[in-house]
Amino acid sequence: MGTTGFVSLSLATTLERSLDMAAHNMANASTAGYKAKHPLTEAVDPTNSGDTTKAVNYVQDKGIFVDTSQGTMIPTGNPLDVAVSGTAWLGYEAPGGQTAYGRDGRLTVDTEGRLVTVAGSAVLDESGAPITVPPESAQTVIIALDGTITDAEGTTIGRIGMFNVPDVDSMEAMGNGLFLAKGGETAEPTTDSQLAQGFIEQSNVQPVAEMINLMDIQRAYERAVKLMDNDNELTKQAIQRLGRVV
Repeated sequence: MGTTGFVSLSLATTLERSLDMAAHNMANASTAGYKAKHPLTEAVDPTNSGDTTKAVNYVQDKGIFVDTSQGTMIPTGNPLDVAVSGTAWLGYEAPGGQTAYGRDGRLTVDTEGRLVTVAGSAVLDESGAPITVPPESAQTVIIALDGTITDAEGTTIGRIGMFNVPDVDSMEAMGNGLFLAKGGETAEPTTDSQLAQGFIEQSNVQPVAEMINLMDIQRAYERAVKLMDNDNELTKQAIQRLGRVV
């Protein structure tokens, strides 16, 4: 394989990852609180010549970045639902006692009286402890902008924690809208964001734009594969001709 083939191979490999990521975004376009993910790529000159006019650049996959822009807030009529306005993340109790983070505010109260997500993960307060809501107060609670939960009589029940995750791009997905911070570290509580009661935040994926992106990636991938095929065919023909030379 010649230089053209290796360059095309590096591009195709990166585009394959980009295609998977775009497809994942599309699959989560209706997932509450989901943040779109995009690839980070870089052109690399293997000769380190520094001459950008003559260098043959390969494509290198540098990782991913998370689009943390705000999703659209929609009303639900459920007093337990909350939407985060700002950059903070909600904290959840993950399997194994770990603290996970996410933006899915579709909440309910389980049989033990704990405030949980629709998937059953307990929502945590600022100290990392689960929040308990009396069943008789579940539909009459008031959730303030800072996450403080009070019942109809004004008695404080608890406070939903909001956390600042410093390295969002490195978070590890656990499924059900849960993410682990880098190295399993615990994020710090923050007061820079607010909660909106009776709302949920929609995914910030733009389906039409993501669909166009998917088609563009597919076409670019096909062109890269075609270049590799052409390069292989030229190499094959050259070997065949050299083999006939007496």
